[in-house]
Amino acid sequence: MMELSLAGLGRPPRLLFLGAHSDDIEIGCGATAMGLMERFPECEVRWVVFSGQEVREGEARHAARQILGDGIRAQVEVLNFRDGFFPAQWAEVKARFEDLKGAFEPDLVFSHRGDDRHQDHRMVSELTWNTFRDHLILEYEIPKYDGDLGQPNVFVPVSEHHRRQKVELLMAAFGSQRPKTWFSESTFEGLMRIRGVECASPTGYAEGFYARKVTLGL
Repeated sequence: MMELSLAGLGRPPRLLFLGAHSDDIEIGCGATAMGLMERFPECEVRWVVFSGQEVREGEARHAARQILGDGIRAQVEVLNFRDGFFPAQWAEVKARFEDLKGAFEPDLVFSHRGDDRHQDHRMVSELTWNTFRDHLILEYEIPKYDGDLGQPNVFVPVSEHHRRQKVELLMAAFGSQRPKTWFSESTFEGLMRIRGVECASPTGYAEGFYARKVTLGL
């Protein structure tokens, strides 16, 4: 685990975003990512989506680029592991994590929550902890039918601008998901509103995360 301090690094931070599917990062931590890009315009980013076939690959790349912009040093990787079958592809997915470990040393990692009931999400979370054992990892949450939302212990207040930008990006970039009843503006705004209430966000909105281990530098 790593000390919770990016501003005190003495250099631009290195940020790693991991998502099982093409919209997971944007749903789970899209507004936080936007805030980080604004706060640290010289940061270095690796953005990895493990399942993004056909039209969803294009959606993933477009959405990532909208968040990252043109000035951020970023590498976006969209892989083609089969959606819903990650446990059957464990060795192959693990190998990609090992490749990533050898190529990038992040200061902060965003990944899925370990208690997520989607098997792909859980596996990405497990391999994140297997691979980046001494790093600060923030696990984001994805609302879904399974009803597995928990009680976050880390909150990032979201500005009105980033709240609106996140919701607009999700609805515009992921056309393949819009027919799903849960994929709606009210879903994404509602969850950010609840987390905002829980942390007394000055804007009323926040994104919630789960941190298993955090070191505070005093």
